[in-house]
Amino acid sequence: MKIVAYETRSDEQVHFDRIKERLSIEVLNTSEILSAQSMQLTKGVEGVSILGHSVINKQIIDALVANDVKHISTRTIGMNHIDLEYARQKGIRVTNSSYEPDCVAEYTVMMMLMSLRKYKQAMFRGNVNDYSLAGLQGREIKHCTVGVMGTGSIGKAVIQLLHGFGCKILAYSPTGKTKPEIEQYAQFVDLDTLYKESDIITLHIPLLEGTRHIINKASLKKMKNGVAIINCSRGELIEINALIEAMESSKISSLALDVFEDESDIYHHDRRLDIIANRNMAYLRQFPNVVMTQHMAFYTESTTESMVRCSLENLVKGF
Repeated sequence: MKIVAYETRSDEQVHFDRIKERLSIEVLNTSEILSAQSMQLTKGVEGVSILGHSVINKQIIDALVANDVKHISTRTIGMNHIDLEYARQKGIRVTNSSYEPDCVAEYTVMMMLMSLRKYKQAMFRGNVNDYSLAGLQGREIKHCTVGVMGTGSIGKAVIQLLHGFGCKILAYSPTGKTKPEIEQYAQFVDLDTLYKESDIITLHIPLLEGTRHIINKASLKKMKNGVAIINCSRGELIEINALIEAMESSKISSLALDVFEDESDIYHHDRRLDIIANRNMAYLRQFPNVVMTQHMAFYTESTTESMVRCSLENLVKGF
C-alpha cells in the first residue's frame, strides 16, 4: 500500500518512519499542503494523510477521485477543513485521528492561571527590569465560578482538573445530555445560566454550523462584567469584532487564545520576516490582558505520535 503524507513536520518524521515499517506500507512524505499544485503526488496512491492547513474542497476532492484516491485521513481531531458531505457523495472515505485529552486540558488550565495572575504583564515588566507590583494583583481560581462549554473528552478532563482547585464548576452540553461521571464535579446548566454566573468561560465544543460564532455580541452581553474567556478549541467559535468591542469596553477582564479565526496562513509558520496582513490579530495582541499562543495546546510528544499512528492505521484499516 502506498500513501502520501502532506504537511509532514520534522517532529513527525521519526514516527512515520517507525510506524510505516510496522504496518508494511510505503509513505511519501512532503511538507507541502494538499493543493492543486501538489496534486500530482497522489497519482498511483491509495490514500492521503493531511493536517489542518490542507483545505479539502470540492475541487480537491474531484481531483483526488480522478487520481483514484480512496481515502483521506487527517491527523487532526477536527474535520472542518474537509467537505465531508461531498467526499461521501464521491465515495471517498474520510477519517480523523485522536489523542488523549490531557494535553489540551492541562494547557487550558495553565491559560486560566496565567490570565488570573496577569502573567503577561509581569513577564513584560521583568524583561525591562521593572519588578513593581502595582497593577499585578491577581485572583485565585478557587474563588471563581468556571463555566465549561462542552463536555466531551477534553471538557471532561478540564472539569476533573478544575475540581482539584476547589472552584465552582458549571457545565454546558450542546446535546442537552448530562453525564453522571461529570455531575460529581460540575453542575449542568443551560447556556444562558453559564454566561450569567461564570467568572471564567472556557470553550471545548466542536466547530459546526450551529456553533460558529457562538460567542458573539449577544452572548457577551449576557456575561458578567470582568469575565475571563479561554479558547483552546477553534477560533471560529468567537466572533472577532464582538470580541474586540468587549475588550475595548473592559467587559472582558482577561482573554487567553490558543486559536484564532484567521490563523491558517500564520500559525505553525515562521513569519518573522513577513508583513502579516491581519489587523485584528495584531490589535488583540497589544492588549496587556490578552495571551495568545500559536495553536499548540495539543502539541506534546505523545500526541504527535498518536496523530501519526491513528492516521496511518486508519488508512490501512480502510482497505
